[in-house]
Amino acid sequence: MIKCLIVDDEPLALDILEDYISKIPFLTLSKRLQNPIEALTLVQEGNIDLVFLDVQMPELTGIQFLKIANNKCKVILTTAYPEYALDGYEHNVVDYLLKPIAFERFYKAAQKAQDILCNIPSQPSPIAESAPAITNFTHDFIFVKTEYKIQKIYLDDILFIEGLKDYISIYTKTERVITLQSMKKIDEALPNHLFVRVHKSYIVALDKIESIERSRISIGDKIIPVGDTFREQFFKMIDDKNV
Repeated sequence: MIKCLIVDDEPLALDILEDYISKIPFLTLSKRLQNPIEALTLVQEGNIDLVFLDVQMPELTGIQFLKIANNKCKVILTTAYPEYALDGYEHNVVDYLLKPIAFERFYKAAQKAQDILCNIPSQPSPIAESAPAITNFTHDFIFVKTEYKIQKIYLDDILFIEGLKDYISIYTKTERVITLQSMKKIDEALPNHLFVRVHKSYIVALDKIESIERSRISIGDKIIPVGDTFREQFFKMIDDKNV
């Protein structure tokens, strides 16, 4: 049985997560808290296996909590703010759930935690098999499955894509879209005459590149490195477009 702790300053969020935990047989709720400092004390005592952690809290943010907890337990972030995903994965979180959280998505995250905590080899999800997060491009757009909707993204709007372990961030002209998917899958879904993988963690839109200095690509205010593995292919494409 996995001992869980919910940390959120919103009573409604606590109620929803408590209800979800009660429906999953391998989870048991040890405590629900609105005070992250009190929660941190429980974690440091070694009494908790898994924390469902909000990011935006007044006394201590979820990211600060992760830094102090220092991997004393596994953490699933629960938040309405997708921009914290990269920070979360840099601190080895199990999953990143965007509010409002559907039970199906919550259960999938709980299974990932069970696999890690009980050393169970992960298996492909039947749901993921039947509903891929990214649908191959048709003409000039792709469909991307986010936390609670399927979003249409025009290829011309994409600036670059960044890999975040099991997730990717798609940066467009107006927003950042996070989806559960691998870099390999999105790379296969995009037309290779418009997009090129330049690093294990980056795919760029060729027509959005503003400049290249040595092995660094400038797109807006973002500097993207060119990895050794991808350097030859990338510069060949650039040479082919030289005038």
